[in-house]
Amino acid sequence: MSDVIDPEGFRANVGIVLMQADRVFLGQRAGSRGWQFPQGGMQAGETLEQALFRELDEEIGIREGQVQIIGQTERWLRYRLPPRYVRRNQQPLCTGQKQRWFLLRLKGEPAFDFARTREPEFDAWRWVPYWEPVREVIYFKRPVYARALTELAGLAFPRGKQPPLPPWWAEVTARNARPAVPESAD
Repeated sequence: MSDVIDPEGFRANVGIVLMQADRVFLGQRAGSRGWQFPQGGMQAGETLEQALFRELDEEIGIREGQVQIIGQTERWLRYRLPPRYVRRNQQPLCTGQKQRWFLLRLKGEPAFDFARTREPEFDAWRWVPYWEPVREVIYFKRPVYARALTELAGLAFPRGKQPPLPPWWAEVTARNARPAVPESAD
């Protein structure tokens, strides 16, 4: 199966915010210093939930029965790739991602397995405070992470006890942030 890339060059993708108590999973990209949430492209013919559970299994070895879906973003959230990250030799050309973000709660204790594929996505992980991934993800994904976590915060902390924004929030979300790509209803 192939990835789904729309006529504007955005690759359809699912993003996964995995929670345990009041912390979220953050994975270290294999062979790099970068940290991010599990995420991955939808394949032709997949539903959002099918892509979600395939990516969750492939990237961290967690199966559908080990999590509870709490919610998802209402719309696609988009970002453009900086020119140096665009793979110009691949067709159709992917110039960015459009993502639907899911909030999941882990049932029980984690048993992560990063060796589910020949090219693992992560080689380390940690539980971090809810807003921390915005500071740690690569700069061009920060606006999408901030929007996804902000939209999902009410579901993550349903009793109105979501953590306050950290002191670094305004600086980090403004610094190096590329203009947000308008959301689409698709």
